[in-house]
Amino acid sequence: MFEDTLALTNRFLKKWIRNPAAMMPGLFMAIFWLALFGSSFNPVNLVPTQIGGTTLSPVLVEQIKAAITSVFGGAANYITFLTAGVITFVVIINAAYGGIDIVLDRQLGYLNSLLSAPISRASIFFSGVMQNFVKAMFIALLTFIVGFLLPNGLEVGSGFGVPNLIGIFVAFGLLTFGFSCLFTSLSYSVKQVDSLVAIVNFLAFPLVFMSSAIFPLGNFPSWLKGIAEVNPITTACETVRLLVVNGNLSPERLSTFAGNMLYLVIFAVAFAMIGYLIARRALKAE
Repeated sequence: MFEDTLALTNRFLKKWIRNPAAMMPGLFMAIFWLALFGSSFNPVNLVPTQIGGTTLSPVLVEQIKAAITSVFGGAANYITFLTAGVITFVVIINAAYGGIDIVLDRQLGYLNSLLSAPISRASIFFSGVMQNFVKAMFIALLTFIVGFLLPNGLEVGSGFGVPNLIGIFVAFGLLTFGFSCLFTSLSYSVKQVDSLVAIVNFLAFPLVFMSSAIFPLGNFPSWLKGIAEVNPITTACETVRLLVVNGNLSPERLSTFAGNMLYLVIFAVAFAMIGYLIARRALKAE
């Protein structure tokens, strides 16, 4: 099974590598959200310097800006807060739309050939998952680098080091793997690209906006906050921000980090099982 999965994953990735333009939409999306949304929609920029013709004291303006910044969990600026959310958005969209290749394989008859070959259904399913996972994590890494390169961009806390970086991408990896399993199973279940796009738009965007990816949970109405608190996107974002903003974690924050990672592990395992069950029913020779 492992060799079959590796061989099929390698085929998907070779097609991707030979078409560098396929990487550009995800990267441009990340740059757009961080550079434009992160700067133009920065709540700190909304603080007025004048009200009714009266000029506010610079000290008061700075105090208001500091109060707004404190809402973002101690992040040095809005882009620092937003980077985790943008990466989750980008990896989910890439994991979702990566299934287009799977749908095209069905339409061209390649998938039917695989189903007639002595290859396990699990290998076919997990090869689709892994190719989506690798693509999405590559874009996540590029987005993280872009966050650092932007003017007034991503700022990490004191003591930030390699363990923090590993923790960040483990959190992103677990989230990406879980959603890759979900969207890969849906890709094997549909026969038209239009159907997949409709499902992605129906699921991906609400999931992102019903989380703390863009704004902190304190701004949410109570009914939406309850949904956002159990959303794995929120858990991943808060875990990453914990590592980015604080650097060295206190024992209390380490406990929070461990709890969040356990939640993401359960999410990834559960969606791997659910995705496989969905895909196994869909993977039938025609």
